[in-house]
This record gives sequence, structure tokens and C-alpha cells, in this order.
Amino acid sequence: MGISMISDLVRLGVRTGPDDTSVDSITLFVLLLTACIVIGHLLEKNRLLTVSITALAIGLCTGIVLLLTTKGKSSHIFIFSEDLFFIYLLPPIIFNAGFQVKKKQFFRNFMTIILFGAIGSLISFAVISLGSIQLFKKLDIGTLEIGDYLALGAIFSATDSVCTLQVLNQEETPLLYSLVFGEGVLNDATSVVLFNAIQRFDLSHITSYNVFQFLGNFFYLFFTSTMLGVAVGLLSAYIIKKLYFGSHSTDREVALMMLMAYLSYITAELFYLSGILTVFFCGIVMSHYTWHNVTENSRVTTKHAFATLSFVSEIFIFLYVGMDALDMEKWTVVSNSPGTSIGVSSMLLALVLIGRAAFVFPLSFISNLTKKSPSDKIELKQQVTIWWAGLMRGAVSVALAYNQFTRSGHTQLQGNAIMITSTITVVLFTTVVGGLLTKPIVRLLLPQQKNSGSLMSTELSSPKSLILPLLTNGNGHHSEPDMGANNILRPTSLRMLLTTPSHTVHHYWRKFDNAFMRPVFGGRGFVPYAPGSTEGIVQ
Repeated sequence: MGISMISDLVRLGVRTGPDDTSVDSITLFVLLLTACIVIGHLLEKNRLLTVSITALAIGLCTGIVLLLTTKGKSSHIFIFSEDLFFIYLLPPIIFNAGFQVKKKQFFRNFMTIILFGAIGSLISFAVISLGSIQLFKKLDIGTLEIGDYLALGAIFSATDSVCTLQVLNQEETPLLYSLVFGEGVLNDATSVVLFNAIQRFDLSHITSYNVFQFLGNFFYLFFTSTMLGVAVGLLSAYIIKKLYFGSHSTDREVALMMLMAYLSYITAELFYLSGILTVFFCGIVMSHYTWHNVTENSRVTTKHAFATLSFVSEIFIFLYVGMDALDMEKWTVVSNSPGTSIGVSSMLLALVLIGRAAFVFPLSFISNLTKKSPSDKIELKQQVTIWWAGLMRGAVSVALAYNQFTRSGHTQLQGNAIMITSTITVVLFTTVVGGLLTKPIVRLLLPQQKNSGSLMSTELSSPKSLILPLLTNGNGHHSEPDMGANNILRPTSLRMLLTTPSHTVHHYWRKFDNAFMRPVFGGRGFVPYAPGSTEGIVQ
């Protein structure tokens, strides 16, 4: 019955005019999105499949129905557009990730994330580009230029941070989540910057000056994009704190937060910066300052609104990738050489595995050299998990591949068609296999420890635990009523003073934040009281 209904809708779409076709296509896609949410919830509830894999499966099934209905002419409803992905679908996902991320855990591992996200992406880019140049020459895949090989390195260096959000749990594995996800966001930004740089640079004359210019441009984009996101986030906090829209209408607060968030991304794209980095750090700043300046009703509304937009965008992306995987135009071009297509896909998958291993393990070793505490070091089992969890490739890779190897979503060249189909094959394989196996691998390699020792180490990771031994009265009981977990082992005050530095970077940042930033831009404890708000001014 469901297939018959989809077939009827498709027939309506293919026999009417352009306007009616658009309406019918949107209707069908909304129906599919609804089905993805309902079926994905049931499967995820029973611990069978994630929502992303469910959306991929429904997209594949829908593609098959569309092929049968249109007699092999088309397998998707919309023509793929890079603008649709980069301008409308990606910003809500990245912003919500920055808005919801645990900032303390993220910035505690910030240097490691920078190593993995920036330096690691460059290493992976080099491995995949050089490997494809050497391996693809042995296959008959048509004419590919040096720019195409370099573009492949950028395309397959982009990990899928969307899948990471669904596969890893921020509460169960906070260290892995912050490392893999933080790396994924910076990785995507780095890949997009590399891809755009490749298209702008003259690759016919590569000199040492061009290489240094390329690296300088990369770090310039990284810094300016980050600063732009921080500036827009602070501006939104200052405006809402000074004008305090909540005293008149919470709708204005919510609307302003959403528009300012999107403004950061669009402004970055306008000035040819990295919109991914900009909107991510804008989300972090907004969650630290702006969110605490609005009323309680607006906090609840914005938190769920951003999460909902991100969720729908994720499903939309995976649903479309599933349908587009069966696009007959590309598969028809490569049907004359199926062995070549399989060989290219296998080689690309192998290069992705090698490229990721080439930076995860060496950079983890370098990161561990800078860590004094054994608990802060990345163990071998954690390194393996990080390596595996970051293997998934997603919509960013597909969008960049379409941009490089198609014209308006179409291609008739054998080499370009093989690159597109191979990209889709790698994305489907890594998403499905990675999505199904990552959670079991995490449980196998990193079982949750429930003994007192693990609880003590967990407590030690938070700043509040560093002062617990010093906040006791003469009877040895804690002076704060909410610190009543007396069964948790805690080190002595003397041991704390010997093993923990009295002043850390976080300590100095909190002093600077409380003395200069929060009085100007607001934040927790620095907002005026108004009806609907639960916070007042800290004297």
C-alpha cells in the first residue's frame, strides 16, 4: 500500500507542469521525512539502526520505486544542488553542534582537536592525493588532471560529523565525543578550504612560494573565520542584554538569535571565509553568553528549535544521498567498466583507512607527550576507536564531489562518472558499516567502569572536584548541601596540592571572563531580573 501511494504521487509529479511537479515533489519528500522520523525512532528504540542509516535505507527504497515508476529515467525527486546543502542544510547542523557541545570538555582538548582537525586533515589530504595519483594511473578511468586528484584528497578528507553525533554519546564517552566531533567540524572546514583553494590556484606551475602562500591562506582563513563567529556571537549577546527584548516579547529574542546565527554563516561565505568554522564558534559563544541573557521561555524554545532544525536537516541529507545513490545517469556511464568502478571504490576506501591512520596514531603520540597526567593521555584503545569513528564519510564529500565532477548535477564523462559513483559507494559503505559497528567497538574496547576508582577520576576531571577536599568543616563533612556523595573516594588535600597546579588556563580565563566579559556581554549570573527569567544580577 505504501509503495502504491508513492507510485501515485510520482505519477502525479511526472505528468503535470513545473509548478505542480514541485508541489508534488515537496509533498512526497515531506512524507518521506515523516516516515524516517517514525521508523527511525522505532528502530533506534529497539537498538537496531540509527536514524541516519534508516534515512539512507528509506532513500534507497524510494529510489528503487522511483526507478520502477519512471521506467529507469530517474531515482530522485530533486536535482542535487551544492547551494541547497551548503547554504540551507549544513548551517543548522554545525551551529547546533557548537550550541550544544560541552565547552569545558571541548576546550580542555582544544590543542589535540586542532592537531587532528587541521594538521591531520592536511596529512590525510596528502596521503589520498598522492595515493590516487599513483594508483589510478594503472586503471582506465578517463582523463583526470592534477586538480582532480588533489580535489579527491580534499573530498575524502572530510569526515562525517553528522554521523558522529548519532553514533557516539556525549555522556558515555565525553573525551571521545569531544575529540572525534571537534575534529570532524574542523576537518570539514579544512577540507572545504582546501577544496576552494585548489580551484583558485594555478596548478600548472607549482612552486615553493605557492605552497607557502597556500598554507598562509589556510591559517588566515582559519583565524579570521573563528574571530568572525566569536564577534557575531558577542554582538548578539550585547544587543539582547542591552535591549532585553524579553521584557516585551520572547518571539523577538528567539528570532534575533536565529537570524544572528545564520548571519554569521552567510557573512563568512560572503567574504569567502569558512562558514563552517564561523557558525560553529558562533554557536559556542551564543550558548555561553547570549542564551543566558534571554528569558527562561526563550531558552527552552531556542534550545529545542536549534536541535529540531539540525535533526530535520540531517535526515534530509541522508534521505537524499540514499535516493541519489541509484541515479541511473551515472551508473549507465560506468556500466561498461564495472570492474574499474569497483577497483576505484576499493582503492579510495583503502586510502581513507590509511590516510586516517597516518595522522591519528602519530598525532596522538605527540599529544600524549604534552600531557603530564596519565588520565589525560589518549590510550591505544581510545586511538583505535578515534580512528574507526572518524572513517565515516558523508554529505560534505558528496557535495564536493558533485561540485568537482558534475555540471548542474549531470555528467557524461566516464572519469567523472566513476568518481561520483565511487564517492557515493564509499559514503554508503562507511556510513552503514561504521554506523552499525562503532557502538559495539566502543563497548568492546572501552567498557564503562563502575568502580569507585573510575568515579574518582571522573570527579577529578571537573573543576569543582579540585576544591572538594578543601571545602570541609571541622567534622570532615562537606559544607555545601549538594555535595553529599560521601561514598565517592576523594584524594587528600595534600595530595591535591602536590598533583594539581594551583592555577590553570581555565582558572585565569574564568577570572578574565567574570571581570571583563560577562559584565559587558552577560551570561550566567550577569543578567537583569525580569518576569520569566530565573537569574538575577550577581553582586
